Parts: sequence; C-alpha cells; structure tokens
Amino acid sequence: MTGSSGNRLYVALVHHPVIDKNGETIASAVTNLDLHDIARVCRTYGVKGYYVITPLKDQIVLANRILDHWMTGVGGTYNPKRRQALELVRVRATFDEMIGEIAEVEGCRPKTVVTTARRNTGSLSYCRLREMLVDPTPFVLAFGTAWGLSDAFMADADYILDPLAGVGTYNHLSVRSAVSIILDRLLGG
Repeated sequence: MTGSSGNRLYVALVHHPVIDKNGETIASAVTNLDLHDIARVCRTYGVKGYYVITPLKDQIVLANRILDHWMTGVGGTYNPKRRQALELVRVRATFDEMIGEIAEVEGCRPKTVVTTARRNTGSLSYCRLREMLVDPTPFVLAFGTAWGLSDAFMADADYILDPLAGVGTYNHLSVRSAVSIILDRLLGG
C-alpha cells in the first residue's frame, strides 16, 4: 500500500454485511464506479489503502478483472493516472481478513470507524476524528453499500462517525459522494 501523505488511514467499502431498503442483511454488488471513483479520491487525499470487501466469489472475480484491465492491461497504458489510483485497491472476502492484513503491515490492530446516514448517540465528530488521525494508530474508515452497514457490524466498531447532514430531510448520498465529502473533512487542507 502506498498512500502519499504518510498517514495511516485506510478506507473499506463493505458489501457485506449491509442492509437493503427493507432492513434485511444482504451482500451487495460491486460497481465499476465505486472502484474507480473511490480509488481516485483515496489517492487524492493520501489514504494508505482502499479495501473492497465482498464474500461473493463472482464479485471478487469481477472486481479483480476490472482492476487487472486498468493496472496491467490496455487500460493501464491508456490511462496511467487511473492506474496510479487503482494501485491502492485490494479486494478481500471479509473485513476480518482486511483487519489482519493491516495489523500485520502496521504492527498493531487498526481502530475501526464506521459511517452511517443515521444519527447515533455518542458518535464521533469530524473534528475529533481529524485530531485522532494525527496519532500513529492506524484507522480504517468503513463505508457501507446498499442502504448502509448492518447494526451488528456497526456494534463491533471502535467508533461511529457523525452522519453527513444536508439542508433538508433527504439523506441518501451515493457512497462515492460520501467518501469524497468525508475524506475532505478529515484530510483536506
């Protein structure tokens, strides 16, 4: 993993366990846009690594095929800037697998911070997390796909980040937009 700012922040895009619009726990599909756009914002803000978490074998194959095209195939030659961003991406079957890998690289278990559009008592402010990121402790900022991370997944996290708030009652940003806004709040100048 090669983030540019020297920080120890990782981003995880979690496809399972997430919930659907009915509140049922599901595994969601990997999208080409999420791979590309989130990798680009992670590279822009110096995130150390971007993990895509899915237990679905066909989705792992799909994600790796897309990455291979843009990293070693014709796409990598055609668009070297995209290749540079996608070098941050690792596809893993489970969140625990990713945590173990980061712990091995960093020499300690990372703190986990989950994001949500729902209000939670005791959630962490952006200002406070920004201060915490100065510490040498590695952090993983986890984003959910579909309708968000499951309650059980969130309960296992070290912290829950304050939700983004717009100007009205509508609150359903794409995960790509949420990652961009949150990384700017945490790492922007």
